[in-house]
Amino acid sequence: MSRNTRSNLSLALAMLMLATGCQPTQPFFFHEDGDLSHFIDISTDIEYPDVDEPALDEVTHAQRPLSLKNMDDYEMWDLTLEEATRITLCNSQVMRQLGGRVATSAPDTISRTIINAAQVTTTYDPALVETGNGQSYGSQFDGLGVESALSEFDAQLQSSIIWQRNDRPVNFGAAAGSLFAQDFQQDLGDFNLGITKNTADGGRLGFRNTTNYDSNNNGSRQTPSDWETNFEAFFNQPLLQGRGTQYTRIAGTYTFDQYAANSPNSFDGVMIARIRTDQTLADFEGGIRNLMRDVEQAYWELYFAYRELDARKKGLDSVRRTWARTNQLLINGLARAGDKAQAESQFFQFRAQVEQALTEVFRAEARLRYIMGLAVSDGRLIRPIDEPVVARVDFDWAATHCEALARRVEVRKQKWQIKRRELELIAARNHLLPRLDAVGRYRWVGAGDELVDYGPQVGPGRFAEGTSAFQSLTSGDFQEWELGFQLAIPIGFRRQLDGVRHVQLLLARERAVLQDLELEVSHQLGDAFRDIDLNYQLSQTQFNNRVAADHEVAAIELAEERGLIGINVLLDAQRRRADAESSYYRSLVDYNLAILEVHYRKGSLLDYNGVYLAEGPWPGKAYFDALRRARQRDASMYLDYGFTRPNVMSRGPVIQSMGDSSATAADGYYEGEVVPTNEPTPAEDAGEEWQPADTSAAAMHASPVQPAGYETNHSSQYGNLQTADYQSPTPQGRITYAASTPNEGQANHASGPPAAGAGVGGQPLR
Repeated sequence: MSRNTRSNLSLALAMLMLATGCQPTQPFFFHEDGDLSHFIDISTDIEYPDVDEPALDEVTHAQRPLSLKNMDDYEMWDLTLEEATRITLCNSQVMRQLGGRVATSAPDTISRTIINAAQVTTTYDPALVETGNGQSYGSQFDGLGVESALSEFDAQLQSSIIWQRNDRPVNFGAAAGSLFAQDFQQDLGDFNLGITKNTADGGRLGFRNTTNYDSNNNGSRQTPSDWETNFEAFFNQPLLQGRGTQYTRIAGTYTFDQYAANSPNSFDGVMIARIRTDQTLADFEGGIRNLMRDVEQAYWELYFAYRELDARKKGLDSVRRTWARTNQLLINGLARAGDKAQAESQFFQFRAQVEQALTEVFRAEARLRYIMGLAVSDGRLIRPIDEPVVARVDFDWAATHCEALARRVEVRKQKWQIKRRELELIAARNHLLPRLDAVGRYRWVGAGDELVDYGPQVGPGRFAEGTSAFQSLTSGDFQEWELGFQLAIPIGFRRQLDGVRHVQLLLARERAVLQDLELEVSHQLGDAFRDIDLNYQLSQTQFNNRVAADHEVAAIELAEERGLIGINVLLDAQRRRADAESSYYRSLVDYNLAILEVHYRKGSLLDYNGVYLAEGPWPGKAYFDALRRARQRDASMYLDYGFTRPNVMSRGPVIQSMGDSSATAADGYYEGEVVPTNEPTPAEDAGEEWQPADTSAAAMHASPVQPAGYETNHSSQYGNLQTADYQSPTPQGRITYAASTPNEGQANHASGPPAAGAGVGGQPLR
């Protein structure tokens, strides 16, 4: 190749390099077929888990929800509050929650967060905490349950079998060759079997057997192989730090090596595990209580939705009649076109209100369905048939205030937290003591040519042929023992003092929270007392307003027919009458919700609804085993631990029913409080003054103002109603806008007012 050719080629290669630039290239692989279907060019992606769980029938069989468009095919389901409560409890493995209709003005800083604020409450929670084994890290069910904490005192069996072969050269001279082999060969066997148990007062007991086999080629041995076995019993008993059943049951086991290494001890003994279970039960009770509150609120809100719909329907009827009469007068030349326009405008205003009220009925019914655990729609429409309380209900402040401080589940849970901190402080102070342990060991030793089988001994010596290790052991010739003390003292006790101070601050914090919680409960109860008095008075006032509105409409209709006033005055009166009826039922429902709130705030809501909590049934085998253990314990010897026995931490089960006259103070206690359970005062004569003597709701005598919606025995509808005969209103079969029958008329609003039952698009409005 000529020089010019080489120069040109070099220049061309340089130009190619500059043109392509510096960039990475993939390597070349033989047998590459180009199929890269397995290649994924992303590291994360949104995927769906491989889980196939069956859904509830209420989900899979849910029908289209009722609405203004879909309201032709349904049945009325008359439901009592008791039935709603029962269905809710049967369908509530998870405690559902509904938001409140009206934000309360009562203080709610602590009580809204102390009962499972951020977690979902289920029926599995108490069992999950009871069976906790410390492996649910980062979960509310983390920590040891009672059984896991008790397992620290279970006997532990340890065993090991190890065989070993050694074959190596050893640096021995020729002079020692007769005693020690230069090419050392050895077979070793090691067998261990032992049982240990932690005692309730912090000690440790054990019994162990160790058997060793050794066979080697050293010339110094009497026989090539031998067996050695020993049985030993040992104990370790703390005398200062870690001593006593009280510390052990609070903090669990804590060994000498842990203390000497200055390792922290997480207080998670059986008593702490028991308190954790009690707190979870408080969370469960609080979840059931909140569930009962939500279902009753939803029930009465649905009741009001029906009453609101009824009020708007009555207003629509009255305006339709006014519109029809005004239209007829306009045809006869006796009315102005403006009067008809006003009546027509108000008719459609009421019609819009009826449509909105009907939708609110469907929405409120769906909320009640959700809290009851039912499908969003199943072809039935729930209709409450229980009537709200109209009589005056009064509570004794002093007794109710005392009962609230004793029965509120938040207060009880916080007291359990204080008890936990008190126990932890006892255990933390125990760490300020030096660790002094008494240790002891006694050992029986035996050795021989064989382990068990032996024959006539050949020659003298402990390892002569025919000897056995167990023969030597049972002769009792070789016994060893040790007895002494172990001491560990951290200089300065810095970690221990810091731990005590930390627990003291925790205890001070929990006590401050309890005091503020009790203050909050007191204010909440006071706010509930104000609400019950306010709403009762409002129900009376709104009833009078409703009566006055009826009188006003009757008088204005007569005056308008005589031409004394304009139609606008009549239309305003009809609107005010509908508003007055709606306001009355709103205040009546609010009054019943105020009664509910008093029971909620004083901790008697479950008792008020007849709901009681109890442990579910165990399998029959569990009862059989428990009875056997009880009989076994009865036949055993009782060991009195003396002054190391833990102090009392519980006052017994909570009395769930304050109305149980058979319950006495000896049957059970509230946490830190004892509330008297007086029997209800018998009903008195009408002329005597009512004196409520217990903390339950006391029905007052009927007020001279009769609540609306009930008939009386008097001939005058609005006369003196001091003795009222309450009757439930007659339920209707269908929800209708303006008539009691579905198809009473057809839509016709082009030339005049529509007939009763008219709807949109020619369809009847039910």
